[in-house]
Amino acid sequence: MKPQFALYIIVLVLAGCAGQPLRSVPETPARPTGAATKPGQPMASENAAKSVKPGGYYLDDGPGDNPPPDLDAIPDAVPKAEPLRKTANKPYMALGREYTPLATGKDYKEEGLASWYGRRFNGKRTASGETYNMYAMTAAHPTLPLPSYARVTSLATGKSVVVRINDRGPFHKGRIIDLSYTAAHKLGIVQGGSGRVEVESITPGDIAQDHEAGSDTGTYLQLGSFTSRAHAEKLLARAATQLDIRSNELVILNHDERYRVALGPYTDPDSANQAAREVQQRMNLKPVRVVR
Repeated sequence: MKPQFALYIIVLVLAGCAGQPLRSVPETPARPTGAATKPGQPMASENAAKSVKPGGYYLDDGPGDNPPPDLDAIPDAVPKAEPLRKTANKPYMALGREYTPLATGKDYKEEGLASWYGRRFNGKRTASGETYNMYAMTAAHPTLPLPSYARVTSLATGKSVVVRINDRGPFHKGRIIDLSYTAAHKLGIVQGGSGRVEVESITPGDIAQDHEAGSDTGTYLQLGSFTSRAHAEKLLARAATQLDIRSNELVILNHDERYRVALGPYTDPDSANQAAREVQQRMNLKPVRVVR
């Protein structure tokens, strides 16, 4: 082979590789200040990282061969209290930059670019140790606790979803979150590959606050009754993500040491009937009518 022709082939190969934007996984945990290691003896996690080939948002990424028939019907993630994964919340290095995960996602809010990852990573292990399911309502974030929850809102359309953060990434400048394929589909950014969003961390308590019922009278649709407020907040969070309702319609009725999750109040039967049908269809619950 002539030298000139061989050089031409190398140039073509390099140009092809440069056309594939990559989504990388964490390279190695950041070594604590003052940590001692023997010369020439890397940390075990560094050895493991070297054996992992960096992933990417490749041009051939996308939906699988048999996606669910109705992605829009897949419910959002429902926030619940979960223990943090200790090994997944330590400082780490990725693409030469150090990241320090947040101890809590409280008060986190940021605007930026959201991207997504699909079939190329489907079935592979996430940073939390769970298996990635591109059709679940999950996402990757560089620093939010694993696991935690966030509301992602498209700044272009106003559409909003709730996702469970169970992976790390993205590590590209300007990108703040990597969505699962379904989450990106529901926000309408699959075709474009990315879109500007607002990411806000949420907890079951965040959803429940400001939902204490006042003195309003009328007909309420009770979804559940609990002696534990935590259980009531869990159902309220589920209803908030599964029902297409206004925020002020979902309340907690506190009476006789019981916490009742309800919708309302409704002043006319038609509105109450319509809401009851939606509850049955989307949550598979038959609400109980309560008049105050």
